[in-house]
Amino acid sequence: MAKKSCARNFFGVVQSVLTAAVLYSILYLGVLVVQRGSFPKSPVDLVKNPAKSHSGSAGNSAGSLPTIPSKLKVEKINPHANWFNRPESLVVAKDDYFGKRPHINTVANLTRLVEQCRGSYEHLDKMPYVQDCMKYMAEGEKEYYYIPPRGEGASEQPPKLAEYLNSDGHENTLAAYPDYKPATKTSLGQCNGPIVPYHVYWTGPATWRVELFIKSHLYTQNVPCVRLFLWLDGDRDPKAADKMMNQDPLFKKFLPFVERGDITIMTWNFPSRIPLPKGDNTDGVGYYKTAGKPNSKGEYVVGDGLIRDASGQEWLVLSEKQKTFLPVAVSDAVRFVVLHQYGGAYFDMDVIMLRDMRPLLIGDQHSFAERWGAHPSPGDYNTAIMSLTANSSLSSYLLRGGVRMGLNFHPRVIGVMAVKDHRNLEFNMLETAAFDPIWTEFNWGRLGQCTVPCIHDYGQVFKGDSKGFPLKDEWEAYEGDQLKPVAAASSHFWEIKRDVKEIEERSVDKTVQEVTYDRDALSKAEYKIEEDRYPPTNRTLENFFRGAWTYHVHNQV
Repeated sequence: MAKKSCARNFFGVVQSVLTAAVLYSILYLGVLVVQRGSFPKSPVDLVKNPAKSHSGSAGNSAGSLPTIPSKLKVEKINPHANWFNRPESLVVAKDDYFGKRPHINTVANLTRLVEQCRGSYEHLDKMPYVQDCMKYMAEGEKEYYYIPPRGEGASEQPPKLAEYLNSDGHENTLAAYPDYKPATKTSLGQCNGPIVPYHVYWTGPATWRVELFIKSHLYTQNVPCVRLFLWLDGDRDPKAADKMMNQDPLFKKFLPFVERGDITIMTWNFPSRIPLPKGDNTDGVGYYKTAGKPNSKGEYVVGDGLIRDASGQEWLVLSEKQKTFLPVAVSDAVRFVVLHQYGGAYFDMDVIMLRDMRPLLIGDQHSFAERWGAHPSPGDYNTAIMSLTANSSLSSYLLRGGVRMGLNFHPRVIGVMAVKDHRNLEFNMLETAAFDPIWTEFNWGRLGQCTVPCIHDYGQVFKGDSKGFPLKDEWEAYEGDQLKPVAAASSHFWEIKRDVKEIEERSVDKTVQEVTYDRDALSKAEYKIEEDRYPPTNRTLENFFRGAWTYHVHNQV
């Protein structure tokens, strides 16, 4: 009996020990999950990376920035060359390199830009010399920029006479434009002249192209004097706007700018009818001799695809069959329709804005696009960046032509039509140096010096590893002073980061091996640029195709 009792007691002790061990293991794993954000991958990982104790409070004092954890989990890195102790740049960046922003009424002389960068509309002797054109655009503003005589400037006209529908921010109801007020965190400010609409088209979730375009737009443009309209394809996805506003994680960071008024989300649906300006809308063909019978609304057909309502307003009518065409052609059509209805400027989303576009857009004659690479034909347009006067003779002509050709709005097709009808001179063709500086390099059409920087394909700009920088001839055409190198104790990337949660989320990647590093130890480690796969560079916006208004990525990366 005594033997049975001893055995029973022994097994009771073993059971208690095992239960305690299981409970302790569960608690230990819970601590690990909290500290590391994930379960150990294996028993070896558990031994090599045990739970660590931390001292100090996890909270922050009122008004202070979140503190960066002393231990961070990241992909395995070289302690001597990593994003913790990598300098932000090799050189001191100069953001005010263009000086004071142009006066609100400053206008760019498009004819002068054509003459200096092409030769003339008939002669192309200067067209291949891209760097010469960029240098002129960077240094010759006093020659091609001008302010109209007193009383003739855009800001001196009553808003009700403005080209744009909401040029004063009050539906053109003000007697005069208000005084200028810069934007603040909660206010868009006030423009002391006409507000210019910018348009972009997009389909699907936001990507890095959307982010880069919007950031470059906010960085370079006169914020109170411009409005960005983001057109989302509602024909393809009726819920596109709702998804962008409420479900898109990347676009979420731009919602404050939607609320402030910088960005307006628009749903694109191909219209069934488009208003046309007064005048002959038949392109010389002539109206029907006998108009059709009016419908119940008092509208009657007066020409091929044209109706006239009871008030005399003429409309371009599109049938459902006409609107059924390949999705790839939608963006080609969107820009012509939107600019005809609203005016302003259109930009493809794969564009980086480099300069204030306003001087190109407020003159009486601001209709333009760019040349298609180094092609010499006067009809070889590219409309990745373009501008048209709203509801004008030219915009309606181009619109009707595209519809007449089966909704074919490919720029080179539209260009051939314009040349044939002798209307291309109304649609200025600026050279690629203005908007797409390396296109001639890509098409082997460049002569003279290479651009600054000397880039040979679109993707090289975005290659930050040691293979993409430095390029052998990147600065061969640079003639300026050497840039000032950064001090040895300059800020590091990990010191600049403000959102600790974002750091942790970005650093945790279940597909790569993770190692915990000590921040203090890393901050004291010597940085060896020769061991860094992604070294800092001497590339700055000051010398990034200076003179050009945009850089076109061309969906190449």
